[in-house]
Amino acid sequence: MAIINMTMPKMGESIMEATILRWHKKPGDAVKADETVLEIATDKVDSEVPSIVNGKITEVLFNENDVVPVGAVIAKIEVSDDQVLGGGDEDDDVPFLLPDEEGASVDESSEAAPVAETPDPAVQPEGDKAVSAGRFYSPLVLTIARNEGIGMAELEQLPGSGMDGRVTKKDILQYVAAKRSGDAPVSSGTNASLNTAEEKADRSVLAPAHEGDYAGNVEIIEMDRMRRLIAEHMVASKHTSPHVTSFSEADVTNLVKWREKVKKDFEAKEGEKLTFTPLFMEAIIRCIKKFPLINSSVDGTKIIVKKDINLGMATALPGGSLIVPVIRNAEMLNLVGLTRKVNQLAHAARNGKLQPEDVRDGTFTVTNVGTFGSLTGTPIINQPQVAILAVGAIKKRPVVVETREGDSIAIRHMMYLSMSYDHRIVDGSLGSTFLTAVAQELEQFDPARQF
Repeated sequence: MAIINMTMPKMGESIMEATILRWHKKPGDAVKADETVLEIATDKVDSEVPSIVNGKITEVLFNENDVVPVGAVIAKIEVSDDQVLGGGDEDDDVPFLLPDEEGASVDESSEAAPVAETPDPAVQPEGDKAVSAGRFYSPLVLTIARNEGIGMAELEQLPGSGMDGRVTKKDILQYVAAKRSGDAPVSSGTNASLNTAEEKADRSVLAPAHEGDYAGNVEIIEMDRMRRLIAEHMVASKHTSPHVTSFSEADVTNLVKWREKVKKDFEAKEGEKLTFTPLFMEAIIRCIKKFPLINSSVDGTKIIVKKDINLGMATALPGGSLIVPVIRNAEMLNLVGLTRKVNQLAHAARNGKLQPEDVRDGTFTVTNVGTFGSLTGTPIINQPQVAILAVGAIKKRPVVVETREGDSIAIRHMMYLSMSYDHRIVDGSLGSTFLTAVAQELEQFDPARQF
């Protein structure tokens, strides 16, 4: 028999820790592959963590409500020897579980240690050092990396083709070959280190200025877990990016009238309710294609331009918090496809059914502050993105309409748009030009189009 470590999985970009909500298994319980062992939560999503082996829980190392770093050992599972990792096949690249020592049991007195904040200079294939920043590697991958002198910070930047983005033997060998030929980019991993330091530093902002000194008639409400995490991330975003916000307005009369005309037929044919959100997204996608720098992130002195457009949509939860599910490869979807994804993700968010992959890898975020009656807003950037666009409430207003016969005053459906952007790489000219382009796309909506 052997002892396997179960570690806290990485739930998404920039997520460095998670809260244990509930243990489904306790020491002495048998567990089967794919059976839920515990439930965890981050600021983005709640999720179940399954076992991928058959065995028996011998120890749990954290209690419910503990906040645990990504990559830390959270439980130990006794398994048969034939389930222990260490073979040479790339199929041994298994997430969440790693052996303490190849073919040996772990010392019961040893304590679980979180992943070091500073990546190790060299990769070690044994023990808990097989995890870095919450990413998991098989012994085979780690051995190849060590032999090739690839440090953990460099390995962390390598994209993986395996399940959940894991690096397989094929991925590491292709990277080694490209590196030898001089074609592989080398990243310092600066962004991950900065995120960790900033999030820890910013937690001090939430500490009370005067503990227990509250004058007058007050009610004290302790922030819940979600609100604390949102507060930390909002402060971290402001600390990371110098925010600039630009404003524009659009005459969306044609769009409003077209939706009103076709929404019943649309629902009857496609089985989906047509909201304004996918219509706004269509215009934003077209403009991102024209201004690709808006769809990027910053890593130290590098600008990472994302070729895929993964649109985040800020969604209100029943408790009043917001979550940002992501429509992946939105540029590949037509209006029907966008509508289905918007409705599906909104329903999952409001019913607590989002999966970890539903909130990962966003490249640009849209928030509809008009849903709550606001005319406009100054949204905070969803790190590590560089821009977030807010659409306000659509209101009828008298406006000047220019025609060939002259100007006239008419009642039109008007909407304000605002966009906050990272002034490190998005200057006012680009931010304003992009926002104006989105407004023009909405104004030029074809009222005769078919869905």
